[in-house]
Amino acid sequence: MIRGAIHAAIKEELISLGAPDVSFVVERPGEMSHGDYASNAALSAAKVLKRNPREVAEEIAKKLENKIDGIEKIEVAGAGFINFFISHQALLREVANTQQDSWGKNDAYANKTVMVEYTDPNPFKEFHIGHLMGNAIGESIARLLEWSGAEVIRANYQGDVGPHVAKAMFVLLEQQIENPTIAQISLAYVEGAKRYEEHSADKAAIDALNKKIYDQSDERVNALYKKGRALSLKHFEELYKILGTKFNLYFFESESGPKGLEIVKAHPEVFEHSDGATIFRGENYGLHTRVFVNSQGLPTYEAKELGLIETKLEKSAFDFSITVTANEIKDYFDVIRKVIELVFPDLTDKILVRFHGFLRLTTGKMSSRKGNVVTGESLLEDLTEEAEAKMRERKLANTDEIAQQVAVGAIKYAVLKQGAGRDIIFDPERSLSLEGDSGPYLQYAHTRSLSLLRAANKAGIEASVVDAPAEVGALERMLIHYPEVVERAAKELEPHYVTTYLTELAAAFNSWYASGRVIGGKHEQYGVLLVQAVEQTLKKGLQVLGIPVPEEM
Repeated sequence: MIRGAIHAAIKEELISLGAPDVSFVVERPGEMSHGDYASNAALSAAKVLKRNPREVAEEIAKKLENKIDGIEKIEVAGAGFINFFISHQALLREVANTQQDSWGKNDAYANKTVMVEYTDPNPFKEFHIGHLMGNAIGESIARLLEWSGAEVIRANYQGDVGPHVAKAMFVLLEQQIENPTIAQISLAYVEGAKRYEEHSADKAAIDALNKKIYDQSDERVNALYKKGRALSLKHFEELYKILGTKFNLYFFESESGPKGLEIVKAHPEVFEHSDGATIFRGENYGLHTRVFVNSQGLPTYEAKELGLIETKLEKSAFDFSITVTANEIKDYFDVIRKVIELVFPDLTDKILVRFHGFLRLTTGKMSSRKGNVVTGESLLEDLTEEAEAKMRERKLANTDEIAQQVAVGAIKYAVLKQGAGRDIIFDPERSLSLEGDSGPYLQYAHTRSLSLLRAANKAGIEASVVDAPAEVGALERMLIHYPEVVERAAKELEPHYVTTYLTELAAAFNSWYASGRVIGGKHEQYGVLLVQAVEQTLKKGLQVLGIPVPEEM
């Protein structure tokens, strides 16, 4: 990769200058007039060497002339940036490389095993929009890591015991519903949550039921629990299939809870008793105090999280584990990380958390406890119906399937185009637009490239560089950066770099396509090669994001 060659060459010169440990970047500049790559190496080295940064840049640039394969010109700009321009032949070579299976792959995580935990919906509750966001981000991070050489273990941690289960089951038992539907379970949870907050007698009954669920002491309760749990998990699997996710491991609070209890008991130096409960005194570390075992002797979410870590280690060895979850529990995880540091000191640097924001509609934040929720499932269904209506006049053979792919693409793009932790204002109409800045816009650009390739094949035009123009344009110069975008996104666990790049690439492709003919044009064979390059890059990029890639729309 040319970028790697530039980085290595600069590093060598910095060593010779006496600044071997300087940190610097080689990246695509903001404007193409500034070259294909730019580096701040001289600016960083000048601070160490106590020299003028522009003089250092000029010295490095002079030494690197004609030393890097594929670079035809090096310029120094501004206070000391070094700009690199790729040769015509090197650009053509990179365009041809897009046809290789390895296009876009790197070895940033070679020989690493990474567990990515995401989605985490709870049986007896609906699949809400937060789960949809977690799934989109987690699946994309998993794919980015795979494309960067890692062995990825996809994990799903689900709360199959706890107060939320008791709240739903309390209503189901009261209404004598022995074989509930998903809709009945969701409504029962909303009603149970309301009554738990508003009626002390119901609260006491639900707490008692919660204990029965844990100790499995009542056969009627056990029977309903098994049916509701199985139904919820089966329903979640149907949604995972639509979203393009297949998990390797499933973890449940019912198994992590007992382990968490034992861990808490085994570390009296970390935890203390208070009012019948067992707590971690977070104030001693500038954090919140949290309950790990409640006054009934049951493990809280915090204790279960410790049990989860032990369960993960039992199921699979990993170099590090990433949990994708919402910003709203950041304080909770800060406490968990401190406890991990005290209880599992060897794992401190191996347990990572990737937080995400909220997805908001015009009604503001949505709450599953108050019953005014727009679920992740209902949002998918609504968008699918809208997409199907828009495509109805095209009379495609598999409109239903394509509409669902477009809906998934619309939601995932909206989630993945944002940086870490940012909230999202979701506009359903805009999310389905083919005019840019949307998932369907990228999907449509890909289907257009496929259509052109089918026409070229029918006309007997083969892809080649033999009739390439003497000067290449913005499209080629953008295409070459795809591999490094994937690498950066993987290293920073930020899928939005890929999303932004693909949107720019699609715009460049549409502009190039509008400026001249491919079939019957002046450079037919090269034009077809360029379309192939765009098609492969869009396809691979969408796959990395977990966005479906329909062949027609």
